[in-house]
Amino acid sequence: MSLLGPPARGAICLLVVSSSIVVLSTAGGLGSDATSRSAAAYLSVDDDYGEEDESGDSSFSFPDPETSSASTGLVFGFYDDKCPDAEEMVSSMVRKLYHADPNVAAALVRLFFHDCFIHGCDASVLLDRVGGQRSERDAGPNQSLRGLGAVEAIKRGVEKACPGTVSCADILALAARDSLVLVGGPTYPVLTGRRDSAQSFYYDADGGGIPPPNATYAMTLDAFARRGQFTERETVALLGAHSIGKVRCRFIADRIYNFAGTGAPDDSIDPDMVGEMRAACGGGDGAAPMEMGYYRQGREVGFGAHYYAELLEGRGILRADQQLTAGSTVRWVRVYASGARGEELFRDDFAHAMVKLSALAPLTGSAGQDLGLEFEGKGGLMPF
Repeated sequence: MSLLGPPARGAICLLVVSSSIVVLSTAGGLGSDATSRSAAAYLSVDDDYGEEDESGDSSFSFPDPETSSASTGLVFGFYDDKCPDAEEMVSSMVRKLYHADPNVAAALVRLFFHDCFIHGCDASVLLDRVGGQRSERDAGPNQSLRGLGAVEAIKRGVEKACPGTVSCADILALAARDSLVLVGGPTYPVLTGRRDSAQSFYYDADGGGIPPPNATYAMTLDAFARRGQFTERETVALLGAHSIGKVRCRFIADRIYNFAGTGAPDDSIDPDMVGEMRAACGGGDGAAPMEMGYYRQGREVGFGAHYYAELLEGRGILRADQQLTAGSTVRWVRVYASGARGEELFRDDFAHAMVKLSALAPLTGSAGQDLGLEFEGKGGLMPF
């Protein structure tokens, strides 16, 4: 999904010191997890639909939350000693931001994905350009990112209570989970202890590392497999996040007007859906938004497996989404769209996949930025 609005410029969790980027980073103590769901619930998948999918994926490959600290350095309750209310503060501020503008939820989820997909979950996507050097936010796939002002607002609030303690990378991870819950998604355990990157990675972000909104499903599956070794099943589950948010019409215009140079719409789209997409997009410059909620006009729904049911009816808004029904991935589309049991399995699978995404190559220990810096954000808060 591609949310509206270019990134505004300003300071988010960073200082500029001698032309180098210094992220306001963190220290914290070890402690026990206080989340509402036990990690044990995420250690296995009860799959009534068979032991192996058509691509050979027989199980998930994300890390066990109970033992991942050994491999990633992340733990439960990392801030329990130095900032015991950190996670609740993030959750509370996300709720306030959501009630002020519900669009912020999808924006924060997308922002977290774009951060983790390039060199891991290290908040490098938040860095602004310094000394003329382009940042990840200048890369094509990131120029429509929103939620930057929300992250700064959360960081400012946390800094008032615990200066120089909670990393922006952990704030992104927690805010994404809390945002998903607010729009009806599942909760899942978030380990913490991430440190913030000292550099941004423009060329990685701009070089095809992030699948664009008009990517094919083959491109999307390949990108997920290369970046995080996500299986086909995990990728299909994660794409369920497309049940929320908005997309710029310029990314779908060819599908509804001149697909592949034919002068006609993509024939994989239901004709009624073509009409709805044209009505939402109009004849403008492609900047208009279309809801990614997969509902018939006027019937909004939140996060959920209805996304997969709509794909089976030819109502896929993005090209890659609709193509999930054409290859081996259709197995999982059908499973997730199969009623209450399918919804339950999808939510479990999505939660598992988000645990895996959250654990991608975090900076921990002495990596990343120096500790103990105080927040000195410059400039006003950025709009969502």
